[in-house]
Amino acid sequence: MNRERRIPRKELPPEERVKNFDEVAIGYMKEEAIEEAKRCLQCREPRCMKGCPVGINIPKFIRAVKEEDFVRAIKIIKENNFLPSVTGRVCPQENQCEGSCLLGKKFEPVAIGALERFVADWARDNNIIEKPEVKVSNGKKVAIVGSGPSGLTCGAYLANLGYSVKIFETLHKAGGVLAYGIPSFRLPDSVVEAEVEYVKSLGVEIEIDVLIGRIFDLKELFQNGYGAIFLGTGAGLPRFPDVPGENLNGIYSANEFLFRVNLMKAHLFPEYDTPIKIGRKVVVIGAGNVTMDSARVARRLGRDVTVVYRRTEVEMPARKEEVEHGKQEGLEFRFLVSPVAFYGDEQGNVKIMRCIKMKLGEPDASGRRRPEPVEGSEFDMNVDTVIIAIGQSPNRLIPMSTRDLQITRRGTIVVDEHEKTSIEGVFAGGDATTGQATVIAAMGSGKRAAESIHRYLSSK
Repeated sequence: MNRERRIPRKELPPEERVKNFDEVAIGYMKEEAIEEAKRCLQCREPRCMKGCPVGINIPKFIRAVKEEDFVRAIKIIKENNFLPSVTGRVCPQENQCEGSCLLGKKFEPVAIGALERFVADWARDNNIIEKPEVKVSNGKKVAIVGSGPSGLTCGAYLANLGYSVKIFETLHKAGGVLAYGIPSFRLPDSVVEAEVEYVKSLGVEIEIDVLIGRIFDLKELFQNGYGAIFLGTGAGLPRFPDVPGENLNGIYSANEFLFRVNLMKAHLFPEYDTPIKIGRKVVVIGAGNVTMDSARVARRLGRDVTVVYRRTEVEMPARKEEVEHGKQEGLEFRFLVSPVAFYGDEQGNVKIMRCIKMKLGEPDASGRRRPEPVEGSEFDMNVDTVIIAIGQSPNRLIPMSTRDLQITRRGTIVVDEHEKTSIEGVFAGGDATTGQATVIAAMGSGKRAAESIHRYLSSK
């Protein structure tokens, strides 16, 4: 067989997808998945597994796909990943499992993410609910704060070990960043809801509309009989560039913009109650996946959208696939440009973004070349709406209401290699400890925390 090129995935044509929020990438059909699985070399020492934060036995599940045993494939995946329909869609496989694939050293790597998505979707479509063997209840209770990827993963593992697990979610819908931060054209709502229901089917209870740090603090959770607490509160606090005029009307954080559209369905107003005001000329500032999500959402609302970034395309941290999709959908890009001020009209609505041109200097701590302003290069851009997507930090509500919980200057919760915090019995993971990162990284920390909590409570 020809191992050089992977089986291509079909996608909705750009002229069609910019008019709706339907999923862009179309998953493999059965025959395509089997053919792609045949490309796997079945290495004796699989490098792909070392690149997986949750430790899926990748060659083993791919072999099952090749042998058309999809039930065995989903069982293998769910030994280490309780959210495969999610990770098969949004995990940056190109930097992790696929980036480590031995076949990829000479040819295109095996499409591990697409195969994972196929298996998970096939199981859901065929009502195959493969559950690991749950241990008998041990009578011990664990509280989890936040129902994002780290919280769901931690809860699922602990429930599987016999713990009584309750997740407290601030919002009216479970899923955390999966529900409010990722547009449905990348991660459909039905997929998130199905994965949440699967976690609940393992015995995890989820209570919504509960703000820990206000309704309960951590001390009260312990008093209510919980032997350990996991903090998976994410990073939902937006950052701003700290320039004049950033408080003008029409300037959104990416967090608010995506929240209004993804969770509150603002694009369907008045069918839903939350409207969103957005002008014709939209600028999105940033270069990560959140930037691309915001820009592509604005494009689907029928606006002219320009992405502004202070470095070049080479340094963009967003997935190359998302950047390419954005270009196909009509996004414009202005590189080596940074905002220095915003100006509005008499009603306080943003109308002008003053920018300065940049040049790249020596590498900074991230390894990327540091952007430096070019003196005297200021210019103005006419704008109606600005979306700022330059990063997010953890919300400080719980640290502010919890004595002795150590945090960093960036607001992230300090943990050791076992996800333990400075308070006995309190563990943390995901973006709350690292700052804004990937879904699969958060899941990996949720898994590690579950293992640590199990050791902690077993020793008591």
